Amino acid sequence: MENDKAAEPVRVLIVDDEENQRLGLASMVAAWGYQAETAADGVEALEKLAVFPAQVMVTDLMMPRMDGSELLRRLNAQGGGPTAIVVTAFGNLETAVSIIHELGAFWFMEKPIQARALRTLLERAAKQSKLAEEAERLQRQLSYQGVLGEITGRSPVMQQVFSLVAQVAPSKAVVLVTGESGTGKELVARTVHRLSPRRDGPFVAVNCAAMPETLMESELFGHEKGAFTGAVERRAGCFELAQKGTLLLDEIGDMPVGTQAKLLRVLEDSHVRRLGGKAEMVVDVRVIASTNQKLEDALHKKRLREDLYYRLNVFRIHLPPLRERREDIPSLCEALIRDLNRKHGCRVTDVDLRVLGMFRDWTWPGNVRELRNVLERAVIIAGEGTITAGHLPPHFGAGGPVPPPGPGDDAGALTLRVGSTVGEAEKALILRTLGHTKNNKTRAAEILGISLKTLHNKLKEYGSAVGAD
Repeated sequence: MENDKAAEPVRVLIVDDEENQRLGLASMVAAWGYQAETAADGVEALEKLAVFPAQVMVTDLMMPRMDGSELLRRLNAQGGGPTAIVVTAFGNLETAVSIIHELGAFWFMEKPIQARALRTLLERAAKQSKLAEEAERLQRQLSYQGVLGEITGRSPVMQQVFSLVAQVAPSKAVVLVTGESGTGKELVARTVHRLSPRRDGPFVAVNCAAMPETLMESELFGHEKGAFTGAVERRAGCFELAQKGTLLLDEIGDMPVGTQAKLLRVLEDSHVRRLGGKAEMVVDVRVIASTNQKLEDALHKKRLREDLYYRLNVFRIHLPPLRERREDIPSLCEALIRDLNRKHGCRVTDVDLRVLGMFRDWTWPGNVRELRNVLERAVIIAGEGTITAGHLPPHFGAGGPVPPPGPGDDAGALTLRVGSTVGEAEKALILRTLGHTKNNKTRAAEILGISLKTLHNKLKEYGSAVGAD
């Protein structure tokens, strides 16, 4: 068993009415680095578990006083218990399988027990127990603080999001995360990864809206040397880089249709071939897709393959815009201020009630990302103590998304006619900012407080002919 040297050994309880069998198993398990205890039957096992909180239990099925199935029923009634491996003599296989399905045992083994098989099962059961403990810890954190991983929110809609994340994380299912720009789709993807059995593997994110089709295929699947002009060396794609981990396909609705067909094949058979390559390789990657678009519209316009849509839309998590969960703004402010204090070395403590009122009244077209930009500027200006209205950007709430802190807050004023819509104001602000940065999209996105991919999406929506950086 591979344990961190600084970590405590995993606790294992051996339950068997045959003394030689139980002592022999305990000795073998201890030699593998586990902390082992024994019990002669289900009654003694319950007594031992009261003082020895085992994480894994290996229990015989047929025992006097209380057998293995009754032991598991009691533990379930009490609210869980250790991850259980059921041991059965020949002829009880059907019963053992039934116990796994009905009582949630981890797995079963037939006697005589094979040491190698037991060791493998113990390692897997220990990992399962660790994941369950982490999920329980995060669930407690969620209940008390309205926090799951890096996501914050006590509102009913966010509680539903947390519940969906906790349900899907341990599985292998493809996840589709939808929501407006700035709502935290990548945070959700990272939290699903963190709570999954793949959390020790890599998390790789690729933006499907930021590159042409040929480069997209190379990015996803990799290429061999000489596969195309400029391919001077072999390169691994994102599927290879995410092996045993999670791959986030961000803005999946902007993936070229030609690439969608190749992606669908990978999702269906887990085989990848580099561009210019002859051999295929097997990949073990969990895919999460995200989009700020309505994929049903993309389907209707033939920009998204129908078969890929149904393959991706296995388990959907929709993130509500901030304007639909205004009750989360105080807790979001608290969490963001803690993070911004660490980033900038400030000592801001809270937000003035008048400012919170202003925040609740604003529609937040940039969602949580916009709130963070507003608070970042305020934290830097305040330095310590309470954020007041004087620390907010000039004319906060009167225009589009608020830019992050930086020089020239009062320069480059934008004049709008009375009656302009929010969409018209947003477009004017984006194009004016691009003019100010001399068409540097990266800098413009920073000033606007939006991601580069969002800026590209907006320009595509406007049909702007603005050139490259």
